Amino acid sequence: MDNNTFTVLPMSQRFGNLEPGESYDGSITIVNPADATENFSYKVSLLPYGVVGRDYTADLTTDSDHTAIAKWITVEEPTGEVKPNESKEIKFTIKVPEDAPAGGQYAAIAVSSNNEASSTQGVAVQNVFELASLVYAQVAGETRHVGEILENNIPGFVTSTPVTVGALITNGGNVHEDATFVITVSDFFTGRVILPTEENDGEYNEIIMPDSERYVEREISNLPALGVIKVNQTIYYNGDVSKEEKDIIICPIWFLALAILTLAAIIATVIMIIKKHKKNKARLGV
Repeated sequence: MDNNTFTVLPMSQRFGNLEPGESYDGSITIVNPADATENFSYKVSLLPYGVVGRDYTADLTTDSDHTAIAKWITVEEPTGEVKPNESKEIKFTIKVPEDAPAGGQYAAIAVSSNNEASSTQGVAVQNVFELASLVYAQVAGETRHVGEILENNIPGFVTSTPVTVGALITNGGNVHEDATFVITVSDFFTGRVILPTEENDGEYNEIIMPDSERYVEREISNLPALGVIKVNQTIYYNGDVSKEEKDIIICPIWFLALAILTLAAIIATVIMIIKKHKKNKARLGV
């Protein structure tokens, strides 16, 4: 089973303005790669999706007012097999109840190996893998958009790369919100643009869940090991804009140690010269 890993697509999907009493269709795709050694027997489970802590650790066990959608979803073919180098579309339906509350609803459509069904020449598969496609939905009705950018953090001094910038964002509303980050980086001395590049425009989005605080971090790579860079991070969120710009000194530990040793050697040399000068003056009776 070592080569029999699989993929679930998409990693997440959104459903907006779900009307109570209506039904909505969606699907996920299970991919069994070309290097798989056997058919992949799967089973699909519906789990509540929430987050815990500022680092947004996934919580797939706790039910809340925002995870009722896990009970509204029915899967057309919850078990089955996918042959190597093939994929299979699994359709599902969201039936929104008449009394569904307005606001955000979240679930995980989890796919795992079906141990009871999986076998290779009569030998049961022991390895269990699980992947999920996250569902972000919004039920139509009155929504509250309450949130702000609490911190926009850029360090001033680091000893190694990549450099990490961060932001603390809160959402006190009843629906998820998008926070957009735009990061630009240039060399302090030459003005050479490091970010954006042709491959990376320096812009990305993060979802902020209702009734939560999230600390978002982003690594900036392809930086010099020693030097000074100018970093700007602009955050757009809930109608608010936060801009922070700072010059970051990148100075590795070895260079610090070398600088300290060099400075110590210079100080010692100066002290020796002063002492020698005083001795000469004393010998000459000056």
